[in-house]
Amino acid sequence: QHPPRARGIAHARCRPAALPECHEEEDGVLVLRANSFEQALAEHRYLLVEFYAPWCGHCKALAPEYAKAAAKLKAEGSEIRLAKVDATEESELAQQFGVRGYPTIKFFKNGDKTAPKEYTAGREADDIVGWLKKRTGPAAATLTDVAAAEALVDSSEVVVIGFFKVEFVSTGDALVCAAKEFLLAAEAVDDIPFGISSSADVFTKYQISKDGVILFKKFDEGQNNFEGDLTKDNLLNFIKSNSLPLVIEFTEQTAPKIFGGEIKTHILLFLPKSVSDYQGKLDNFKSAAGNFKGKILFIFIDSDHSDNQRILEFFGLKKEECPAVRLITLEEEMTKYKPESDELTADKIKEFCDKFLAGKIKPHLMSQDLPEDWDKQPVKVLVGKNFEEVAFDENKNVFVEFYAPWCGHCKQLAPIWDKLGETYRDHENIVIAKMDATANEVEAVKIHSFPTLKFFPAGPGRNVIDYNGERTLEGFKKFLESGGQDGAAADDDLEDLETDEETELEEGDEDDQKLQKDEL
Repeated sequence: QHPPRARGIAHARCRPAALPECHEEEDGVLVLRANSFEQALAEHRYLLVEFYAPWCGHCKALAPEYAKAAAKLKAEGSEIRLAKVDATEESELAQQFGVRGYPTIKFFKNGDKTAPKEYTAGREADDIVGWLKKRTGPAAATLTDVAAAEALVDSSEVVVIGFFKVEFVSTGDALVCAAKEFLLAAEAVDDIPFGISSSADVFTKYQISKDGVILFKKFDEGQNNFEGDLTKDNLLNFIKSNSLPLVIEFTEQTAPKIFGGEIKTHILLFLPKSVSDYQGKLDNFKSAAGNFKGKILFIFIDSDHSDNQRILEFFGLKKEECPAVRLITLEEEMTKYKPESDELTADKIKEFCDKFLAGKIKPHLMSQDLPEDWDKQPVKVLVGKNFEEVAFDENKNVFVEFYAPWCGHCKQLAPIWDKLGETYRDHENIVIAKMDATANEVEAVKIHSFPTLKFFPAGPGRNVIDYNGERTLEGFKKFLESGGQDGAAADDDLEDLETDEETELEEGDEDDQKLQKDEL
């Protein structure tokens, strides 16, 4: 999401004084302002509102899908309406509803504005419609005949239907245990429509002879039949394993599904659509994917597309190095892996994934080339290749700033850090250094926010001390003269420090940060 622009620079736009009028619409989406917001809440029982900024790339990508969702609901005669608010103009509304980034989407029910529900599902029309239906109707639609079942299956990319021969009632009083577990699973899944049926005709239509669950999808095998003990947890695992394509393209719309899913190990194929034998290389990737269903998510990225350049940078790749494969784990620490071979055959990709799952692949740490003059300035330049040698030199006390080139706070700190370098330029055992942590990675230190300041005291033991004092020349000098004591972060401060720093990321150099967040 984009951080909001400062309130004072919202673009001015002439518009007439408030008059009683019908709500303005664009592509079937209500356009709301401060003087029409309350009226819209009163008129519409269910209202999904997008708070956007006109310059936001994510908002622009969402717009056609948002309009498509509005059209779909209208065609169905739904009472759910979609609306949008330009938060750069209606700053008071944005502030009232806690808008901290763009787009922020909130769901209002029965005119209640005290605690609207945050929309967190995918950004395709089907995701939006499915999420809204779950919020406004039963967890699973009752399918009384074949026509209802067919309509549900046709309505979305992925649909789950439970087949239970025992008659059931909506209160749940007469539900058999399996059907109860099915409905519990349906309530837990936001973005996939569920149906439930006891109709003999529906059983016959889908060639079902006994109670069970089928996941229907418009890709890969077309459907998956649930097997095993029918419990909520088993059903959820089944749905998570089968509801995404074996191979999925990374786009603005699919990103929430990719990052929000349960599979936290992703293998990425950076494949320019202009490359020769594009389909052959993609087919090899798909061929390997079937062996790792539910374990590794296979993703391909158009490395020629301008929107994806930040992702290439994140992996230390250049366009001319593509096609290429990388693997990443999105656990507490993001760790990257690189195959030993550049071959993109199905066998080589499978071998790489097998070795990773067996724990036989070491993390791939990015490093820039070491500049020839890295130690000629008062502030020494560290890269991945020389970090260990300098930071853990047992005869030196090394104070390092881990920065990002686009970070506003890092830019503000730069002149102070340079002065600190000058202060200790000729000191016998104090070294002031910096490292671009977006282009260099080291196993000993994980960076979660910018700038991060860490002190590596002389002596054995590879000790690391986090700095949590004032970012002033005097503050830094006191810290160094005290041997890393005055200004050090206490153990219980570390979590707060991380949170504070990440918050500061949203408030930094606006244009650079807007670009960075837009492209990542």
